[in-house]
Amino acid sequence: MNHQRTLLLSLRPRFATAILNGTKNIEIRRRPVNAAPGTPIILYASSPQMAIVGTARLGATTVCAPDDGWRRFHQQFGLNRDEYDTYLDGAVNAHLLHLTTVNRLNEPLPLHHLREQAPFRPPQSFRYIAAGDPAGLRDLVTT
Repeated sequence: MNHQRTLLLSLRPRFATAILNGTKNIEIRRRPVNAAPGTPIILYASSPQMAIVGTARLGATTVCAPDDGWRRFHQQFGLNRDEYDTYLDGAVNAHLLHLTTVNRLNEPLPLHHLREQAPFRPPQSFRYIAAGDPAGLRDLVTT
């Protein structure tokens, strides 16, 4: 039985695709993500796709100054320097989520299907799966 909290991560569709294709394995956040290595992650592609597209595990989290993050990891971000700087403008730290064990769902799970099961609102950035969320979400990461 899986006792770890599951992280629901909202991504732009192009970044979700890059993660699933293996060309991006670090997700950048402005806010701290309090999650331990091994935490299960559900990948939600935002509009226009609006669907759960895959799962992953958190390998590690790096917290560093934005310039340091770019210098050390930019090849794994899936975006250019201007996009990176714009996203982190004004942030003291970059919170870098190293993703491992990425799995693409055979069929994306559309938002409207999730809402047929239970009230569901995807996060702007991230949140943990809650007891009231559709059971299908929890089932994605149990083994």
